[in-house]
Amino acid sequence: MSEVQRKKYSDKEKNSIFDHEFMPHIDSMYNFAFRLTFDEDDAKDLVQDTYLKAYRFINSFEKGTNAKAWLFRILKNSFINEYRKKSKQPSKVDYQEVETYYNSDNVDYNMTSDLRVDAVKDMLGDEISNALNSLAVDFRTVIILCDLEGFTYEEMAKILDIPIGTVRSRLHRARNLLKDKLRSYAENMGYDTEEE
Repeated sequence: MSEVQRKKYSDKEKNSIFDHEFMPHIDSMYNFAFRLTFDEDDAKDLVQDTYLKAYRFINSFEKGTNAKAWLFRILKNSFINEYRKKSKQPSKVDYQEVETYYNSDNVDYNMTSDLRVDAVKDMLGDEISNALNSLAVDFRTVIILCDLEGFTYEEMAKILDIPIGTVRSRLHRARNLLKDKLRSYAENMGYDTEEE
């Protein structure tokens, strides 16, 4: 359907599409957003932003097509745009908050910890999640879309806006990277990891 032929939906039709075609995918959207951001609040913000954009541009959605793929593409593009925006901004520190903390009577200077250790301490034991999260975002994204969300290669190509051959090669490389990262874990769990 070309831009000229696109139907302008009434408010009732917009609400119906939103409720019946978009909202059933909210859990999948949150899971994908969380895997990209590693933060509950950021994931919720990303999903909210995605649904806001979906409603705002609902006239560009063709009723009866794959709403889930359309939403995932919006979410992925929003994540990339936000990531680019944040990467160009300098880090921000609230010095007043730091000063207040270190001037308080509750501070124990021996207790200030390494944030890298704190960030992973609750995740130890979940080797698969750690391995997946350690992949570069491009590889992590294709694993999530294909193996966790069940999208076809064609749908993934549309969501990621890349050729289908790139989807296949990226997925192959991502699976091999994941396999390498999980090899010792599999051996510890009693699986035979010898190559044939």
